[in-house]
Amino acid sequence: MKYNKPMKNIMILGDSYSTFAGYVPADHAVYYSTAEKAETDVRRVEETWWHQLCAEMNLNIVLNESWSGTTLCHTGYDGDCSKTSSFIYRLEKLIAEGFFEKNDIDTVFVFGCTNDSWANSPLGEITLSDYQAEDLFSVCPAIGYLVSRLKEILPDGNIVFIINTNIKSEIKEAIKAVSDHNGTTYVELSHIDKLCGQPTVKGMSEIAKQVKAVLVS
Repeated sequence: MKYNKPMKNIMILGDSYSTFAGYVPADHAVYYSTAEKAETDVRRVEETWWHQLCAEMNLNIVLNESWSGTTLCHTGYDGDCSKTSSFIYRLEKLIAEGFFEKNDIDTVFVFGCTNDSWANSPLGEITLSDYQAEDLFSVCPAIGYLVSRLKEILPDGNIVFIINTNIKSEIKEAIKAVSDHNGTTYVELSHIDKLCGQPTVKGMSEIAKQVKAVLVS
């Protein structure tokens, strides 16, 4: 991967795959914690993909802005309006609060669209410019908007979009097209061990390994 800036201070914008209790904003729903439950064998934060990656690459997590069950676009499960929890809403909130002015963020990892796929959010068309408000309720144009906003806020930063396995092909292709258009990086995952649709301890290590392989290539 060709870095725009040295990778050191990172932010994660994610869903359940990137959560862990006590490591995301207090009002955000989490999937992973130290509690024992049948749905996952992940019990320690050190087992998460992001903790492993940061430990191996000496990265500093400034903010893990991950929220379990959230969609990237404004349309969530059962067609509900998710404007108060969507990736786009949360990014815009951070921008409005001056987060990127107050913090020296050089890299943003986006790991999402899993819930958009599972919730059957409207796909829409791949859109690369001239976004309208209604576009943000469909996945493909929302992906374009999110990445373009990140590029606008961090013109010299590194943007890495992680593509999950077992999501709709249209969503995967939209992420690739948007990343190519904006000159940003994507990591397409493969063969991730999961339980109930969520990464296991083994799966977390596989994610970390595959992301690192792209970052150091």
